[in-house]
Amino acid sequence: MDSRHRKGAKSRANTHYSDGRYYDQTYRRRRDDVRFYVERALGSGGPVLELGTGTGRVAWAIARAGVEVVALDDSEPMLARARDKAERLPRSVQNRVEFRRGDLRTLRLKRRFALVIAPFHVWNHLYTQDDVTRGFRTAHHHLRPRGKFVFDVLVPDPATLARDPTKRYRGGLVPHPRDGGKYRYGEFFHYDTASQVETVTMDFEHPSDPSLSFCTKLTQRHFFPAELAALVEHHGFTIDSHTGDFGDERITRATETQVVVARRRSR
Repeated sequence: MDSRHRKGAKSRANTHYSDGRYYDQTYRRRRDDVRFYVERALGSGGPVLELGTGTGRVAWAIARAGVEVVALDDSEPMLARARDKAERLPRSVQNRVEFRRGDLRTLRLKRRFALVIAPFHVWNHLYTQDDVTRGFRTAHHHLRPRGKFVFDVLVPDPATLARDPTKRYRGGLVPHPRDGGKYRYGEFFHYDTASQVETVTMDFEHPSDPSLSFCTKLTQRHFFPAELAALVEHHGFTIDSHTGDFGDERITRATETQVVVARRRSR
């Protein structure tokens, strides 16, 4: 691993979220979670608070279904991309979404919601116990009595977390919207066992001009299923379901995502 990859290998930077166009390109086929959260939003009757909206992938789908959403994110590039999508939507849909920039750990709005959601591994970006506690307090604070908090995180795979941090795991040629060029894509993985934090360095190698090569980083804190269930219960919620991959399935070694549906418990 050269110095470009080593730099910040153990940091908690998330430059992966610096380009909303690439984010949408990468996750354009990810739809099962969108359907799941839209169904939950419709069942709640709204309004919905979304913690970590990204480019509005879920928020706009909920709004199109007729439910009001307040959508929070701390990344201005992602929010800018989310707002740009409004131009292609009817005014009635646009009016159902309010985008806000802010930190989910400190958010305190003067209203309550029937449903709070944190889709697509947002909780994996709460790295310390203090982060986790503050995040759950935010969700609890903004829920109406009997309101529900629904979120998903990755299922840790010990085999993949043990990958060699010095090895570049190669992918194929990947187009990037920054210049329309195709890059040789690869990934480096570094996992810290004590903190349960993994940093993925995404390496974009230009095929002919090394000066155009670049890296982005994605840092995530992993939660094992039994640990996650204990944290949810400890922070003022009762778990209605804890399943895998948005299909109400049992969590197994093959499961990518664990999905939690929890009810606000009065303290």
